[in-house]
Amino acid sequence: MPNRTVQPRVLQPKPLTGEAFAAFGDVIEINDRANHFAINDGHTERYHDLASVDVTKDGGRTLINMFRSTPLAQPVALRMMERHPLSSQAFIPISSQPYWVVVAPAGEFDINQLQAFLAGPQQGVNYHAGTWHHYCLALHQVSDFMVIDRGGPGANCDLIELDGSLSLAVL
Repeated sequence: MPNRTVQPRVLQPKPLTGEAFAAFGDVIEINDRANHFAINDGHTERYHDLASVDVTKDGGRTLINMFRSTPLAQPVALRMMERHPLSSQAFIPISSQPYWVVVAPAGEFDINQLQAFLAGPQQGVNYHAGTWHHYCLALHQVSDFMVIDRGGPGANCDLIELDGSLSLAVL
């Protein structure tokens, strides 16, 4: 049975980096480590293949959506997590605001494996299929995100309720 309860404690977000997030998905950002090259007669720099989008399992197709996230009162008590077993799901901020990312490894859910990251406004995330994650968590003000995920047949969203004893540190 999945572990959903924990002694009350505060989860401290750490900076979002590709290395720290690799087990959960991809960090989508412009940096010198990314494969990039000039296009359009040198007027545009293309940062190429920044995330592995995976949506075609069981006849899925790519959806491009917009989400508007309203910040929760701090400290934020974690009361649910979700995962998408058939696909990846990418969140790319289009607002100039930092946001929280809360994840746990794919497989049987274990609240003791939760990790929190502080994402900068120039960083998107792409969750690997099956990665447990919290819904979009705007930090200080309403924030908009472009979301790339899966449409099509099959159940692709598992939800799990938490008891709220774990919260995010106030920032």
